[in-house]
Amino acid sequence: MTESTSLQEYLDFAIDAAWQAGQFTLAHFQTGVAVSWKEDQSPVTVADQGAEKLLRELIGLRFPEHAILGEEMGEEENSEKDGSHRWIIDPIDGTQSFIAGVPFYGVLLGLEIEGEMAVGVAYFPGLSEMVSAGRGLGCRWNGRPARVSAVDRLEDSRLAFTDISDLERVERHAWSLLKQATRIQRGWGDCYGHCLVATGRAEVMLDPLMKVWDCAALLPILQEAGGTFTDWKGKPTVYASNAVSTNGPLFESVINILGH
Repeated sequence: MTESTSLQEYLDFAIDAAWQAGQFTLAHFQTGVAVSWKEDQSPVTVADQGAEKLLRELIGLRFPEHAILGEEMGEEENSEKDGSHRWIIDPIDGTQSFIAGVPFYGVLLGLEIEGEMAVGVAYFPGLSEMVSAGRGLGCRWNGRPARVSAVDRLEDSRLAFTDISDLERVERHAWSLLKQATRIQRGWGDCYGHCLVATGRAEVMLDPLMKVWDCAALLPILQEAGGTFTDWKGKPTVYASNAVSTNGPLFESVINILGH
């Protein structure tokens, strides 16, 4: 089996698994689901926990030798697992959106092979949108090829973000400069903001606070769509504490501002 055939198999599985988990979350969406708070004061619901449990079960049935890391249940400690393949799960990215009844939350599923992100899927159940990519296989949005926009001037660009208070607390000066430099700014971002960049509906997405499960699926999606997904220093990685997506032509301008 060639690498591309193998990656296509993984990608097809990830798309189906994310869809199943997304349908599970919809059963709790806009229902007034109870919210608990984790030690870091981030919210969690039975939908987050149940969706991750389902994804772990699906992966275990299809690829029992693969390692798994998830936001809600951590990393499996099993020396018999194949460390070269690791699935990284964020069962609901954008739980604040989910509990508010806003449909911009997503199910994120990524596959890391030999330390490199190879497959990424972001499914938005409340919007019926699926954005998926495999290394060398391109990026697709509801089955259609997806590409970033060709906008090459910041003053013509659309900037997405999640929480203004986080941006002002972490990097007030850079946020102020980017607000002034871009044409329009819109919130309710989370993973949806990054996928807006991948599908050409925004040019820049800023995230000042990230974990690996927030990032894993997004790096291959942005890269295969022709854009960039990096930390605020411009390094392509899923292991930084912040992230920025761009459409490519604006990458250097954005990174220069973030490093100002």
